[in-house]
Amino acid sequence: MPKTLLRSILLLPLMAGAAVFSAAQPPRHIANVSSRTGSAPVCVDVYEYDCVDIQPQFPGGDGAMVRFINKERRYPTQAYHEGIEGRVLCGFVVNEDGSLSHISVIRSVEKSLDREAVRIISNMPKWDAGVLSDTFVPVYYILPIPFRL
Repeated sequence: MPKTLLRSILLLPLMAGAAVFSAAQPPRHIANVSSRTGSAPVCVDVYEYDCVDIQPQFPGGDGAMVRFINKERRYPTQAYHEGIEGRVLCGFVVNEDGSLSHISVIRSVEKSLDREAVRIISNMPKWDAGVLSDTFVPVYYILPIPFRL
């Protein structure tokens, strides 16, 4: 299976239902990524989740990640009172050092829930980075953050 390199991330609502691109596709330019401060666009080269030898992982595994999300999540008051619920689909890059960057909402539920999902991911500790050929590489990761009443 060829190792596919994605170039830049942002216009990912186009991928709303897909977790990753097909590994057989050649490298492709997705979009420019703007920093959260609104400065000039920044391009990064990242690998698809399923094209690395070792996938990035939350410290302690999936169970620890679910516990972290449940502990960290604070339901926005207005969304709670209006009975709004759903799953916010977020994408982000796990960098070579395990830090998270380029956090974005791929599929929105409601603005306050979207902001809360981004806040949760922003507060995550460093992950175990992805590895390709014994080298740490940045990997694009998609994570749903559920909001249920």
